[in-house]
Amino acid sequence: QVQLVESGGGLVQAGGSLRLSCAASGTFSSINTMDWYRQAPGKQREFVASIASGGSTNYADSVKGRFTISRDNAKNTGYLQMNGLKPEDTAVYYCSALFSVINRVYWGQGTQVTVSS
Repeated sequence: QVQLVESGGGLVQAGGSLRLSCAASGTFSSINTMDWYRQAPGKQREFVASIASGGSTNYADSVKGRFTISRDNAKNTGYLQMNGLKPEDTAVYYCSALFSVINRVYWGQGTQVTVSS
C-alpha cells in the first residue's frame, strides 16, 4: 500500500513563507512525477506545480516566481517552497504522485494553508 502524507501547512501573514512537504511511504519502485494542487473554499481543485523524475518543473502562472517545487528522490519526498504568500493562496494543498511500474496516481490527504492580510 502506498501513502502520501503532506505537512508544513499553517497560518501565515501576507508576504510570508511556508514550506510544504509530501512524503511517500509503502512498497513501490520509484516515483515518476510529483504534483501539487490546491483547492480553495467553493472552488475547484487547481494545478499549482509539478516536477518530473529528472527535475524538470512546471508552474501555474499564478505562482510563478513565488513558489518553487523540488524533490529528494532518496527520501521519496517532494517539497513546495512558497514565498511572497498572498491571501488568495489560501487553500487546502494536496500532493499527488505518479508511481512508476504500478502506473497509478496517489493523493495525499491535504494540508491547510491560510494567508491573512
